[in-house]
Parts: sequence; C-alpha cells; structure tokens
Amino acid sequence: MDITPQAMVIPKETDHLEQGKHGPVFPRTPACYGFTIIADVKPGRAEAIRNHGHALAEALEADPHLLAPLKLHYLRWVLFDDDTRFMYQGIFDTDFDKYTEDAIALFSKAGVSTVFENLVGFPEDWRTNPEAFVRFVREHHCPSFIEYGEYPYVTADEIKKALRIKSALSEMLDQMQ
Repeated sequence: MDITPQAMVIPKETDHLEQGKHGPVFPRTPACYGFTIIADVKPGRAEAIRNHGHALAEALEADPHLLAPLKLHYLRWVLFDDDTRFMYQGIFDTDFDKYTEDAIALFSKAGVSTVFENLVGFPEDWRTNPEAFVRFVREHHCPSFIEYGEYPYVTADEIKKALRIKSALSEMLDQMQ
C-alpha cells in the first residue's frame, strides 16, 4: 500500500461526474469522502446547537460506537458570524448517498434529532422524507476544490486495525522484557 501523501483537485463543474441516487457522486479523494454544509441558524437557536453538541458527546460516552455506521473519520461543527451561521464538516469512508441514507436511518432508529433541525430551511419531515433531507444538504453543501491526505485513501477501519496491531505489538514487546 502506497502511503505517500497526496492531494486531489476537485472540479468546480460536476456535470461530468457520475450521477448517484441523490445527485453527483463526488470522487473519493486522498481524504476519503466528505462534505461541508454551511447554513443559517434559526434565530435564537445557537445555544440549542451547542447543547446538541453536548448531548452527542454524552451519547458517545455511553455508546462509543453510536456513529459507527457512518464510517466517520472526523466531524466538525462550527458556529460563526456571531452565532448566526453553522458549518458541519464530515469526513467519512462512504459516498454522499450512503452517508446521508445511513445518517437518516441511524437518527430515526435511535429516536434522536439532528442538529440540522436548528437551521433555516431544514425540513421538519426529514425522518419520513429523506429526499427533503438530501435536498437540504445538497443545497447547503460547499464543495472543496482540493483535498489532501497524509495517509491517502486509508479507511477508518484500516486505521483502527493498524492501531490495534501496534498496541498488540507494543504489549508483546513489553512482555518480552
């Protein structure tokens, strides 16, 4: 496996990209897949977004594998412009269609809300209307134009496996001393 750092420029025009169930399928990049959503916060809902972040952190303490179906590497939430705008950035191993479908299924099954409910224009019927959920995400997606990977095209599962092997080797070497 080649682990030479790599970058990929993503074209601005998406007409030539393969079309998935919910629009263009952006290419897998050295940083895997991902998207950035920027949207306006409903007036007075910034604190609810922060509270949602705390609730998610607590849920992950109770069940560290809660978000495992999403195959996430990283997730970043940012409130900015005096708490009037919100950025959701996720890097994951599946394409956009699979990620959004898995997210809807995960949150619906768990009976939890999505932070997006605090954003202007987010559909209230998102649990039963996945097309509206996807449309909102697509309309608020700000595609990157270059992505870099220090360890390109490596999945989260491969990283976790390598860390387990490293830990097992360290433990074995410690026992040999």
